[in-house]
Amino acid sequence: MSAPVDSALPARDLEVVAFDLDNTLYDEGGYYEAAFATLVPGLSPTTTPAVFFETLSETFAPSSSSAALASSQTTTLKVIPPPPDVKAPPADAAKTASGLASKVLTKGTGTARPRASDEVTVHYTGWTTDGKMFDSSVARGAPSSFPLDRVIAGWTEGVQLMVVGEKRRFWIPEALAYRGQRDPRGMLVFDVELIKIK
Repeated sequence: MSAPVDSALPARDLEVVAFDLDNTLYDEGGYYEAAFATLVPGLSPTTTPAVFFETLSETFAPSSSSAALASSQTTTLKVIPPPPDVKAPPADAAKTASGLASKVLTKGTGTARPRASDEVTVHYTGWTTDGKMFDSSVARGAPSSFPLDRVIAGWTEGVQLMVVGEKRRFWIPEALAYRGQRDPRGMLVFDVELIKIK
């Protein structure tokens, strides 16, 4: 996963960059209709994301040889231990009206905060509340960049609270994450470092 992308957005608003192993749709460029609707029978701009993923996985299923090659090239990510407060936000965490909780871990050096329409570059690690890491740009060794209005609502809201150089922990309720429509489910905990605003 390269970012916590909101796969519940209308399919016509989703634009394809790449698919990772959990079939998350990445967004950049505006080529869904032009590319996939002509390649995959039955897909249209109104196709729901669930049908979109299922149809693509069936249509573009890798051959046994390509699957074996992909398997041989798979790198196991280093597991980053969860924070001690992964189960729930502590009493000193700030909370917004939406239910998003956060706590500054390291103060930033910048003064500007990103807007929802900005592209940001971040390092992040995400855990479920039972302490299982499900994604980490830190473990991959490369930060991620993405438009802030194309990710889950908790990220769109939360990262706007940050300044460059800041590290912050977020407790994102399911309603601001994947809304029970895909894994990981439930409240998610992210440590985020804001590296750059474009």
